[in-house]
Amino acid sequence: MAIRIIVTGGTFDKEYNELDGTLFFRRTHIPEMLRLGRCRLKIALSPLMMIDSLNMTSAHRRRVLAECLRARERHIVVTHGTDTLVETARLLGPRVEGKTVVLTGAMVPYKFGSSDGMFNLGSALSFAQSLPPGVYAAMNGRVFPWHDVRKNRRKGELQTLR
Repeated sequence: MAIRIIVTGGTFDKEYNELDGTLFFRRTHIPEMLRLGRCRLKIALSPLMMIDSLNMTSAHRRRVLAECLRARERHIVVTHGTDTLVETARLLGPRVEGKTVVLTGAMVPYKFGSSDGMFNLGSALSFAQSLPPGVYAAMNGRVFPWHDVRKNRRKGELQTLR
């Protein structure tokens, strides 16, 4: 069976406007990342939204939840901005049953060339296949259950609450 990837935007998919120095969204880079990473998994891609997670509302989070619940696949990766990834994980955690959902993000946009996105996407796909059902947050080769994770803004990484 395929792994469902639900795309919400975030740093993974940001691009740089050379004229005014802003970051913006055009389309998801996930297919290119999978191709360059030589991914051999069967992937079902769901580009749900293309927003910065700082602009994500509770209505957006409910859309992510609905997409996870609607998915036929039992293994799901959600690409998400790191600023509010934890909040979305906390919404999904107690509501998604019988599926393994892994939320992941990047600190540096994929298009910048030195992004952690390729590594984080690959890790999330591996975690989604190997972890028991539940909701997790994964970055930098580490994975955390939804109820025991926070973003350390000073270090720019996810870590346990303890």
